[in-house]
Amino acid sequence: MASFRRNYLKPALRSLQMDDGMRFHDLRHAFASLMLAAQFPPYEVSRWMGHANLATTDSIYAHLYPSDYSAHLDRFDAFVGVGAQ
Repeated sequence: MASFRRNYLKPALRSLQMDDGMRFHDLRHAFASLMLAAQFPPYEVSRWMGHANLATTDSIYAHLYPSDYSAHLDRFDAFVGVGAQ
């Protein structure tokens, strides 16, 4: 792993003008965080991360899931016919 970091990761980070002290794990965490913030389905992010199950992704990143449920509530109201009178 040290040769990967020295030969590939550090030069790539420098070329992107990023902190070359960043670890591969940091990049994985950033990737998952950004995908969830962009509202990609947690199940898909879990698979991309190689987690054995969704519970792993959920326990690490649950605080990053979008919390605006207004679209869900509107969809539910339309489903049950609230306000249809």
